[in-house]
Amino acid sequence: MDFSLTREQALVQKMMRSFTENEVKPIAAEIDRTHQYPAENVAKLFQLGVMGMTVPKEYGGMGADQVAAAICTEELAKACASTSDIVAGHTLCCVPIVEHGTEEQKRKYLPMLTKGGVLGGMGITEPNAGSDASKSQTEARLEGDHYVINGSKIFITNGPEAGVFVIFAMTDKTKGNKGLSAFIIESSFPGFSIGKVEDKMGLHGVHTSEIVFTDMIVPKENLLGKEGAGFKICMQTLDTGRIGIAAQSLGIAEGALEEAIAYTKGRVQFGKPISKFQNTQFTFADMAMRIEAARLLTYQAASVKESGARCTKQAAMAKLSASETAMWVTTKALQMFGGYGYTNDYPMERMMRDAKITEIYEGTSEIQRIVISANMGL
Repeated sequence: MDFSLTREQALVQKMMRSFTENEVKPIAAEIDRTHQYPAENVAKLFQLGVMGMTVPKEYGGMGADQVAAAICTEELAKACASTSDIVAGHTLCCVPIVEHGTEEQKRKYLPMLTKGGVLGGMGITEPNAGSDASKSQTEARLEGDHYVINGSKIFITNGPEAGVFVIFAMTDKTKGNKGLSAFIIESSFPGFSIGKVEDKMGLHGVHTSEIVFTDMIVPKENLLGKEGAGFKICMQTLDTGRIGIAAQSLGIAEGALEEAIAYTKGRVQFGKPISKFQNTQFTFADMAMRIEAARLLTYQAASVKESGARCTKQAAMAKLSASETAMWVTTKALQMFGGYGYTNDYPMERMMRDAKITEIYEGTSEIQRIVISANMGL
């Protein structure tokens, strides 16, 4: 079994480390403080091909593998979880179109979402339908050559900036999950609007909002897959999304470890750097071990996804392990900074705030445990 990166993956890693160090890290604290969307860096990520990393080349993407995509998210998250989340949210729009779209849908929307520089998003969650997508109240009614959609989605990553979304709505409420359908929509469609923009604990550089549909007109040809296939499309897309959140979590944890090591080497107490105290070293050893375990689970899940095999359990395990590792590592790392860690003079408090959401979105830690156990043949 070969655990080394391929030449392509290593090149992607090198590119993203350079971009993160030179472009992302210098403004990470500022966009967190001001809640400013990093438009210039997002434009550069489009130019680098990162926003279409796994989209086939014939549709404007890079045609890279799933591990390379995970590496992109991981490297960005080391310095700025907000920027990595913009990429992750965009990917959630691309994936279902690549995997379930018609040839016409792919040729229309994927070039927009890659070389066209149009940001994407995905709408699943509703006020009364969080972990249970079958409780969706958003309805789509077919009228001639178009659907009329009414309802709303909340907590939508990239909501205010995205131009294209994949959303889910009930076409037949009597069928439960089997009545859920997927649609490709544009923010320019009549009846689309932005609702509340959330004021969040962390991830201040990526905007999260409600999107509202009031008699929104959606062309019939924008149905993604067949009517009633939405739940299956949603769950398959979440498998990919959870790998992305695992990679984001991994990056946050790695970034926190790097910051803590640098700080403790320079912080002298009782006549020596605090990095020399056994208690500090044992904590670092535990951090490194947990991070490496999360990395292996994340890259394994990405590899299984790339092979074409079902990766539901692997994705859930990677997401659960990496997100809980990110929260644990950032908490321990902040403690090493003492009072300084609680201030915004250092990035630790931002990293800790950003880490928390990884245990919640794309399915909470509790949901991941349900998914894992459901796939154990119990």
